[in-house]
Amino acid sequence: MTTTLRVVVDDIVASTPSGLSRYTEELTRELIKTAPEGCAVAGIVSSSPQRDYDRIDTLLPGLQGLFKSALSRRELQVAWQHGLTRVPGGGMVHATSLLAPLVRHDRVNNPGEQTVVTIHDVLPWTHPESMAPRRVSWHKAMAKRAYKYADAVVVPTHSVAEELDGILNFGDRIRVIGDAVSSKLQLPVDAESRAAALGLPERFILTTSSPRPGKGLGPLIQSLTTESDAGLPLVVVGDAGWGDTDAIEMAAEAGLADGRVRALGFLGDADLAVALDRATVFAFPSVAEGFGLPLVEAFHFGTPVVHSDAAAVVEVSAGAGVAVPAGDADLYPDRLAAAISSIATDPVLAERLRYSGLDRAKAFSWSDAAKQVWQLHADL
Repeated sequence: MTTTLRVVVDDIVASTPSGLSRYTEELTRELIKTAPEGCAVAGIVSSSPQRDYDRIDTLLPGLQGLFKSALSRRELQVAWQHGLTRVPGGGMVHATSLLAPLVRHDRVNNPGEQTVVTIHDVLPWTHPESMAPRRVSWHKAMAKRAYKYADAVVVPTHSVAEELDGILNFGDRIRVIGDAVSSKLQLPVDAESRAAALGLPERFILTTSSPRPGKGLGPLIQSLTTESDAGLPLVVVGDAGWGDTDAIEMAAEAGLADGRVRALGFLGDADLAVALDRATVFAFPSVAEGFGLPLVEAFHFGTPVVHSDAAAVVEVSAGAGVAVPAGDADLYPDRLAAAISSIATDPVLAERLRYSGLDRAKAFSWSDAAKQVWQLHADL
């Protein structure tokens, strides 16, 4: 008899690519690869176009079936928020976010009936201004349902576990299982031509920060105007806009010359790998994080990292990067500039950080994460 772990894979086909999409894909793929004997992995997804179902099949070879809800993603979010729809068949359910069928079930008499959810951060409580109000309400409502009905809650760091404990005391239901670098994030053979096509400078600061509150792009851009500034151009990857503000406008308002800040938008894995590999410094000034995967991605390529002293970021970095105190907002830009300049002007320091980053990146593995998830369900 085969025991099936059903994973909510809906975030893979979300309309906007995100870290959560990558997390869901990578973890589910490794859950399939590391499945114990007699176990299999199936998927759960909202009503989607056929091309999305085909994409899931392509990305997750070995997936043993895909339960396709009759509800769209938005409808499924609302239905599960109010406990109005179940997943037929029962059994083990693993949700890579709070999007989960959280309902009352009897795990004592039916040990195979179990639901595990994942809470990646506590931003809906600590930085609600960084999210749309509807998303804040949904996350808080689903967290309350998880408090009532989830058998376990996965978080990426001990820092998130501690913060969550002050919001909803899940007690011994919490499990810390970290993220890892995507298996697709590898340096391509045509790195030179890709770097030229991207217009990457010979030396530059790279960041994935955005204007969203708490993400630190403002202080980072301001750091380019301080006396400690190393004079390097700043390249912004990812979502460089928030509301009516974007990175280029912020640079102009700071009085920076045209071209000092460049926004490349979202990059595919190959181009992102080239940018990470060639950056002089990777800057991660965010103070609103549950893990900070870009940090580990930069470590993976041996790129020196400057980051904030936010608890989760410091936990993930574990001394492999240069931590900058962010508590005093007025001093934060100067401190960022000084840290960046120290690396840009000191080859010995840069080389030391290169090797400490490479070593730290090895601590995170999707295979290990998947094995921990299987063990968690076995323990339940």
